[in-house]
Amino acid sequence: MHRLLLIDDDEALAGPLSQYLARFDLQLDAVTRPSAALQRLAAERFDALILDGMLPEMDGFEFCRQLRAGNAAWRDIPVLMLTARGDLTDRVVGLELGADDYLPKPFEPRELAARLQTILRRTRLAPVAVPQQPAAPLSRLCFEGLEIDMARREVRGAGGLVELTGTEYELLLMLAREPGKVFSRDDILNRLRGQEAELFTRAVDILVSRLRRKLEPLAALKTLRNAGYCFALPERAS
Repeated sequence: MHRLLLIDDDEALAGPLSQYLARFDLQLDAVTRPSAALQRLAAERFDALILDGMLPEMDGFEFCRQLRAGNAAWRDIPVLMLTARGDLTDRVVGLELGADDYLPKPFEPRELAARLQTILRRTRLAPVAVPQQPAAPLSRLCFEGLEIDMARREVRGAGGLVELTGTEYELLLMLAREPGKVFSRDDILNRLRGQEAELFTRAVDILVSRLRRKLEPLAALKTLRNAGYCFALPERAS
């Protein structure tokens, strides 16, 4: 069973939402303040956060920013923003700050469950430990200046380990597995979300921009105008 933490000042939401999500093997805990959420995160393990945009103490956008910049143990926790602030600008800001998905209120509980299941499938917060032994064939992708260790879900550049969110890692792996192949924005959204509903192509541009900054100075991602993106690094010579 996956454990979720809801951060929302609407106390009436937690009870019925907890009962509904239990049908999908999702256990929901809830707090109403960011400070309480940080205390729970310090003491317990959660597989994903459901974050409201309008909160006391600080808004959800600032909380998400601090989460991604703070304790290393929390940086990769998937975050789904669930908020009444559903216009395009707020969605862009939320995704740019590191949210993995964004669902505006009012919402359908079944869609929330589906989106949570999607981000939990593509994010591995606790990979199973493997014995220390030579990497199996095809467990690494090696390029000039960049190495992707698929067994450990790690990315290394010339400066060492590159810290990526789960979604950023999945995007990089998707492109790097087929260097030179052009993926459209819709291709990327459909592959990462596992569904075709509510395509939001601007979200892909933001995600690529974030990933490109983290990979600098490497020119790993190439933009093809009106077409999409491809991985552009040459393979490392053996």
